[in-house]
Amino acid sequence: MHTAFFTNSYQPVMSGVVRSISTFRSALTQMGHNVFIFAQHADDHEDTEPFIFRYPSIEVPPYQDYPLSIPLSPFVDRLLPSLKLDVIHSHHPFLIGGVAADKARRLQVPLVFTFHTRYRDYSHYIALNQPFVKDQIDRWVKDYLRRCHHIIAPSESMRSLLAEEYGVLDQVSVVPTGIDLALYEQASGEAVRQRLGWQDKIVLISIGRLAKEKNWALLLDAAAPILQNHENTLLAVLGDGAERSELEKRAAALHIAESVAFLGSIPMTDIPAYLKAADLFCFASTTETQGLVTMEAMAAGLPVVAVDATGTRDAVEHDREGLLTPNDSKALSRALEEMLADETVRAKFSRQALIKAQSFEIRKQGEKLIAAYKQAQEAARAGHFVTVE
Repeated sequence: MHTAFFTNSYQPVMSGVVRSISTFRSALTQMGHNVFIFAQHADDHEDTEPFIFRYPSIEVPPYQDYPLSIPLSPFVDRLLPSLKLDVIHSHHPFLIGGVAADKARRLQVPLVFTFHTRYRDYSHYIALNQPFVKDQIDRWVKDYLRRCHHIIAPSESMRSLLAEEYGVLDQVSVVPTGIDLALYEQASGEAVRQRLGWQDKIVLISIGRLAKEKNWALLLDAAAPILQNHENTLLAVLGDGAERSELEKRAAALHIAESVAFLGSIPMTDIPAYLKAADLFCFASTTETQGLVTMEAMAAGLPVVAVDATGTRDAVEHDREGLLTPNDSKALSRALEEMLADETVRAKFSRQALIKAQSFEIRKQGEKLIAAYKQAQEAARAGHFVTVE
């Protein structure tokens, strides 16, 4: 099958969407399919993968890490018909996602869209979280859904959200991002622990973009009593973003700066080793759609303490692979203390996490995605687009 992925962000940008795209491309390629990627231009970056085609982009302060795509390319216009595509798979409803919908219509190719993001929760990037902006975003998303032949929801929570907020009841498949479990089985955290001086530490680790919607301030507040009362405990934060400076200041104000390691962006290939170097995964984000980093932590055998929210609860069952709490710093702190106090409980959750991770195996999810593409092809032949109530 020949598939084109259209996305506003791809490597070298680091995000959950980019990791999902990269992982699925790897899975489908291993299964014998061809995947072409159409993404934003990236200065000073040389692609090492084949079949990646770039649209122009510009940097928009203060979001230089996420270039704004300009969806115009005569070269891509000439190229696309020659690829003999079976499916166009869009990963955003705006900008390059709009091009994907136009090309699917003109080439008479099924359009599949992954609902990666709760878009209205990101309205603060546009106009200070004003209600009218949220409403306009919802209208744009609904219009885009109506142009699709099939929708991918990365979790059951997102399928429910599509039904409740957008009225999409049919032509939806739940396909979480897969994980290459072999990378975690082969990884060792010993070299990371030695290099960073963690040999005698109990390491709490968390991963994500350092942005307001990821709820890092609450995580720091929750971790503060733990780090203050346990000298051998450390919080490692993997990721970077616009909020880093503010979070470093908050850690200093909480008197835990010496016990919080902001490690910045880590290459995807190194993440398994960093996770295996830790003892516990903690997470406070309430805007996740599938809990990808939580799934990766479980693949590394880490017990989880996290805020009970969409995405995370799809990956973790409370009191089985970890502990889920309300979105409250004191509740999260109590759960961290409880987990750290009992090594036997941590070991039990670790075993269950490894078992649960098997269900996220990369090839299983790739097969689900191909099945969704075939449903999209059937819908396109019948002239059935996604219905939005």
